[in-house]
Amino acid sequence: MSAATSAPAAAAPARTRLPASWTLAALIALAAGLRLSTLGLQSFWYDEAFTPVHVLHASLWATLRSVAHTENSPPLWYVLAWLDVRLFGDGAVALRLPSALAGIATVGVVWEIGRQLAGRRCALAAAALVAVNPLFVWYSQEARVYALFALTSAVATLCCVRAVREPSRARMAVFALSGAVALLTHYFSAFLLLGMGLWLLRDPARRRAALAALAAVAAVGLALLPLVIAQGGHGTQWIGRWALTSRLQAIPQYFLTGPSGAPLGHGIELLVALPILAGLALGVQRAQDPHRARAALAPVLIAATGILVPLALALLGADYLAPRNLLAAMVPLTLAVAVLLTVPPVGRAALLLVAASLAGFLAVSIDVNLSPRLQRGNWRGVAHALRRGSAARALTTVELGAAPLEYYLPGLGNLPRGSAVSVDEIDETGYAPLRSSAGRAPAAGFVLGARLDVDGLIIYRFHAAAPEPVPEATLRRHVITRARPAVLVRAGAHVTSAAARG
Repeated sequence: MSAATSAPAAAAPARTRLPASWTLAALIALAAGLRLSTLGLQSFWYDEAFTPVHVLHASLWATLRSVAHTENSPPLWYVLAWLDVRLFGDGAVALRLPSALAGIATVGVVWEIGRQLAGRRCALAAAALVAVNPLFVWYSQEARVYALFALTSAVATLCCVRAVREPSRARMAVFALSGAVALLTHYFSAFLLLGMGLWLLRDPARRRAALAALAAVAAVGLALLPLVIAQGGHGTQWIGRWALTSRLQAIPQYFLTGPSGAPLGHGIELLVALPILAGLALGVQRAQDPHRARAALAPVLIAATGILVPLALALLGADYLAPRNLLAAMVPLTLAVAVLLTVPPVGRAALLLVAASLAGFLAVSIDVNLSPRLQRGNWRGVAHALRRGSAARALTTVELGAAPLEYYLPGLGNLPRGSAVSVDEIDETGYAPLRSSAGRAPAAGFVLGARLDVDGLIIYRFHAAAPEPVPEATLRRHVITRARPAVLVRAGAHVTSAAARG
């Protein structure tokens, strides 16, 4: 009787423990809710709008030519974007959907990596951190390559983990394939693959098979070299204009509060960081098991090569170190954090620190959806304010506003250098800090009609009684923000060249 009653009691904890598949499904549902429910909430910013306006064309060949001459990433994402537009159109939700799906899938991949590294608790912590981290949520809602970059690098990491555990030819071949796909997604995958290669080569027993797999990945990298040379780092000049020290400070900020977290201030960053740092300190104290130490060192090695090698290259003059290019390195970094947060025995203090870390990430992710100041510039709102205007008008803006305005106001194009255009309306757009000349008439005969503020983006609208010829140089000099200017006019505008005016 006593034995019969004690058996069910002993089995009770096993019955109350949720199956792993249910827990993973709940995390994927949470990730999907955060990413899909507000997928079209924010306006396109420059890079997102540039893709449908200038890169994607009716034919795939023309699109690939544009990638070679206007972009600085490998072609895989653009091929997927081209197919996406053919199927669903070029709206914000359609163009961002592949990134959202990639971000959701990354949660599942990270779960499996964590499980194989250090068990179910590590899998749960790592997947939950990726699901709610504002950094991963942000890039899962951006119509650019970064979410796919994180996913393909995570898949390569998973294949590497499996190849380490069982270095068969089949698993090495799968790792080589996943590494090749990662390289075709983003060039910075090479730095992460370097860390994976070092990990595979540590054991002499698997070295020969690993060398063959790494040679296959290197062959794909060599095949990409002509494209790298053709692209020539196009559009990366802004990186060098951003002080390296500021970029290094931005890397932990990105991890803690996402790309838009700067307005929150260092106090919020510290609040988010404290439970993570406390959990890491607690985990390091308890990490006596060599297996657990190795489980943490593997993702640390991959994250280190993904961050430190680009830093070393930047110091040597090949400076492409932008925080967003390190997004995929944040995946193994998150895995290392999860390994240490879940070092057994996992007591109440550790569970509270994990919960506090997740709560901090989730609070920031939700705040981004509620606060326009944390969102991408509302160029869609600016375009809506400018939708009704004279057919004979010119728009001056910062370079980062040109592609979004072209996207939201179809028919606009750049006014050629050295020309002039006859207009009776000039609309100037930009953001603070404004030039001291903001609000003054850009040319004789124009008077200020309105000043609008669209979530921090400023619009000045000037009108003239009749169309007046205004030189492009005059319009360009009068942009209201201290940034590179752009001048846009409608197709069919009355434009005269310098030679004709002479």
